[in-house]
Amino acid sequence: MVYQYHLLSNKTALLLLILCASLLSACGDDNDDTVNIVNNNRNDVSTYPEAARKEFPKLKDNGNNIVIVHYTSNGEINYSVEWDVEKQSQRWSCYQIYAGNRSSNTSRYYGNPQYPFDPELSSEIPYFGGDDPFKGSGFDHGHICPSADRLNSAEANYQTFFLTNMQPQYNAFNAGVWAHMEDYMRSKITKSSEDTLFICKGGTIDNESQILMHRSNGLIVPKYFFMAALLKRSKDWSNVGALGFFIEQRKVDNYARTSEDTKYDLSPHVVNINELERLTGLDFFCNLPDDIEELVEGKSADFLRSVWGPMVAPNLTIQKNGN
Repeated sequence: MVYQYHLLSNKTALLLLILCASLLSACGDDNDDTVNIVNNNRNDVSTYPEAARKEFPKLKDNGNNIVIVHYTSNGEINYSVEWDVEKQSQRWSCYQIYAGNRSSNTSRYYGNPQYPFDPELSSEIPYFGGDDPFKGSGFDHGHICPSADRLNSAEANYQTFFLTNMQPQYNAFNAGVWAHMEDYMRSKITKSSEDTLFICKGGTIDNESQILMHRSNGLIVPKYFFMAALLKRSKDWSNVGALGFFIEQRKVDNYARTSEDTKYDLSPHVVNINELERLTGLDFFCNLPDDIEELVEGKSADFLRSVWGPMVAPNLTIQKNGN
């Protein structure tokens, strides 16, 4: 089941790395174990209760956005999207990775259409005249919530192919360093893990200097992409950390590599969450208690590299064609 909510202009609302929650039945648990929590910038959930989840950033409050929450038939939240109706673009997708959805029970979806229209995007909301705006653009359909992060069920994987979960990416970027960043992130959670990873990812669509181009059909091509991740170790909030990635997408695959030339060196793209918020204009992990948010978001990039390193994808190598 999928829910879509319109954000009213008079509502205050909710936006690599890491914090999370223990499991609530089969789902990620966003219940706080603490009492007397101070949180002055949390999302207003009177209209949209799911926006209290830890992976959500502060929602844009300009009256032009809707939030789409994709549920699977077992009642779990698969991922959520903030969609800018005026720009006809997604701003971010956010989701959790934990043991319950880390298993591989299916393969990547292939079908017709390969990239379906989101059934929860109302027919009253314009979307490129009903056409797939990526076709003939020279850009890949770049997943934001990755297909490879949702192999736990065919339904969950299928939903990641909705066009509302896509951003235009050069193939060298999408199949190269971006895929390696995604592999790095998902490797932090195993099928037996008690940890949870909260992720928010997207492309820069709000600042004209951070837009690569506007195609003739209106499709916005972000110049930069970002990942914000929060990791909660085990089942309490005493061991948490957060990490950000911010990276320019390029047509030529000239990103930094390891000395063996077999993997991308992701360390140049590491930023802390405070810096990522400055770069993107988004407020990540706003639903954290203020003391935890302040603690995890301001660690230096050098500290994050030392704690989270080695900054390489453990399960991927660079293909011979460079992609």
